[in-house]
Amino acid sequence: MALMHSNMGPLEAHAKNFDLLGTDDRRYSLDSFEGKKVLVIIFMCNHCPYVKAVLQRLIDLQNEWIDQGVQFIGINSNDTVKYPDDSMENMKKIVAEKKIPFPYLLDETQEVAAAYDAVCTPDIFVYGSERTLLYQGRIDDDWQNPEKVTRYDLAEAIQMANDGKILEEQIPSMGCSIKWKEK
Repeated sequence: MALMHSNMGPLEAHAKNFDLLGTDDRRYSLDSFEGKKVLVIIFMCNHCPYVKAVLQRLIDLQNEWIDQGVQFIGINSNDTVKYPDDSMENMKKIVAEKKIPFPYLLDETQEVAAAYDAVCTPDIFVYGSERTLLYQGRIDDDWQNPEKVTRYDLAEAIQMANDGKILEEQIPSMGCSIKWKEK
C-alpha cells in the first residue's frame, strides 16, 4: 500500500466531462447532474483501507446534504485485473452491503482519473454550480478514528460551496495510490 497525497490542482478549474457506467447499469456524465448545486467527486475503490475507514462518513454526508442539491459521485479507477476486489461485480456488492446512496462508477480506461489528476483513494473534488473546483482535500482531521475528529473539512467545504464560496485552508487527502494499468 503506497501512501499518496492529493495533487492539489488549481482552484476554479472546470470539471472534466466523463461517460462512465455505474453499479446500477446506467451511464453517467457531468450532464447527468446538471440540476445539482454542488457536485462532490470522490475517486475511491473497494479494497483501500483509507476508503473503508471513511466510507460511512461519506455516506452520512451525502444523506445529510442530498436534499440541499449536493450530489456525491464515487469513481473507481483502479486496475480491476490486478485488483479484482475493485471489479464492477464487487462494486455492486459494496453498494448493496453499505447502502451507498450515490452513483458509484467504473473508470475502466483510467482516463477520467488522469483528466482530474487524481492520484489516491480517496481523492475528493468539490465543484460549485458552475462546475468550477472549490475544494480538493481531506474529509476530516482523523481518517482512522471518527470519534477523535475535531475538524470536518469536507462538510465545511460543502457548506461554503453551497454558498458559492471557497474554503481557504485546503489540506490534501491521503490514501492508497490509484492502481494504474501498465502501459
